[in-house]
Amino acid sequence: MSEGKTEYQLKSPPEDGISAVEFCPTNNNMLLVSSWDRTIRLYEVGRNEQRLAVSSTMPVLDCAWQDQARVLAGGLDKNVKIIDVNSSQERVLGQHENAVKCVDHSPEYNVTISGSWDGTVKTWDPRTEVACTGTHAQTDKVYSMSCSGEQLVVATAGRKVFIWDLRNMSMPSQKRESSLKYQTRCVRTFPNKTGYVLSSIEGRVAVEVFDPATEAQKKKYAFKCHRLKESGIENIYPVNAISFHRQHNTFATGGSDGFVNIWDGYNKKRLCQFHRFPTSIASLSFNADGTVLAIASSYMYENDNQKENNFSENIIIRHVSDIETKPK
Repeated sequence: MSEGKTEYQLKSPPEDGISAVEFCPTNNNMLLVSSWDRTIRLYEVGRNEQRLAVSSTMPVLDCAWQDQARVLAGGLDKNVKIIDVNSSQERVLGQHENAVKCVDHSPEYNVTISGSWDGTVKTWDPRTEVACTGTHAQTDKVYSMSCSGEQLVVATAGRKVFIWDLRNMSMPSQKRESSLKYQTRCVRTFPNKTGYVLSSIEGRVAVEVFDPATEAQKKKYAFKCHRLKESGIENIYPVNAISFHRQHNTFATGGSDGFVNIWDGYNKKRLCQFHRFPTSIASLSFNADGTVLAIASSYMYENDNQKENNFSENIIIRHVSDIETKPK
């Protein structure tokens, strides 16, 4: 990569909608990508090389890292899979009764977690023969999920949010309703474990606090974003993606307007906005040290004109600076 170039596209991107991009938590260079083209791909971003592509029978809706050698995948085939990145061998941990929408892994508690449209979250221990260690009802389809420390936040249809404690999954530690009026698109937990950020289909983001005490709850708020005035009309776009910068606790949002914004949630400020990308932002991921942001610019069904214009799926690797990501 030439000096001074902040942004480039990955070679051999997926051939259909990108469902998730996920940097390895312990390796700045490895990016995992799941797609509606039925693949899980692994890229070495520094060399701009695809290292691995594992095909599935059905579209893959999410991916996550268990550790540097093993990754997780879930999708429309209802399976939770573990894939060895060195041998490409996969093992099915188990099934849900409907599509697997989210997969995650908690290194602190050595537990793999999957959330499904069947309205359950399952926990898994890949080291055991019978891998499933629990099935936990969520009242509705799981749309998005995130964990940090012992907290697991599950956002479902019907604007419900359940906060679970990974140390004791007998019942949710808190049941909440989204403070946003419309359907949830994405939820991500603060790296410093104080709360979470939630986005909706209606151009809004909520910053929430775990501590249920009245005084702590006064700190929560919501704001409008990913809205554009075009020909005098305000167009409102879904906020599809959130990714946290682990060092600064700031976060990026990506919307169907094709924009990526970076926010300082504590000081309620937008730090920067990148140029407009030609298609919806489907997923975002900061690398471990926060110097690079992977941006999935991908057709999403709500923007029919994007398909007509023949924009293809792209993963953009963008070098970011402290000026763009650090609280001021």
